[in-house]
Amino acid sequence: MSTEPLKVFGLWDSQDVEIKDISLVRYINLKDRLIPHSAGRHEHKRFHKSNVHIIERLANKLMSPGKNTGKKILALNAVKSSLQIIELKTGSNPIQALVDAIVNCAPREETTRISYGGIVYHTAVDSAPQRRVDVALRLLALAVRRASFNNVRSFEEILADQLILASTNNANSTAIKRKQDIERVALSAR
Repeated sequence: MSTEPLKVFGLWDSQDVEIKDISLVRYINLKDRLIPHSAGRHEHKRFHKSNVHIIERLANKLMSPGKNTGKKILALNAVKSSLQIIELKTGSNPIQALVDAIVNCAPREETTRISYGGIVYHTAVDSAPQRRVDVALRLLALAVRRASFNNVRSFEEILADQLILASTNNANSTAIKRKQDIERVALSAR
């Protein structure tokens, strides 16, 4: 009896997915899962969100805020449909496109507020790897949410397009633009 690795949604193998940024390897979880749903077992432990599958984390970010808050099955189905669209458009593994999009959208440098004697100013700081993944997922979800507002195209198509644009590091991606804005502000705050 041969044991095949579990495929995400029974369709895509995540074993051959390569994470190009070595600092994010620990924080992008691609362990074998049939359905990426952890039922919140990570919630009460600090830093355990890095043990949650990356597709589930994307679905969690897409759920909030708004009228679809808490509808996780709906979000997972939307992610699955968009991954199928990515596979049709690119002909490659859509999980690789998702990982590349996260790596490309993750800002390396941000600003923080420093208060010194009643004076507040911003200074540049390096982003921690886990925060980089969090911010990348937030930027992708925000880009999809804004692009789908008052649009005839379906949410799944817009998600697929944003992931494809971000995975190729295209400047037309809203998430890539926001990342570049964050890094430009940090550069000026040095």
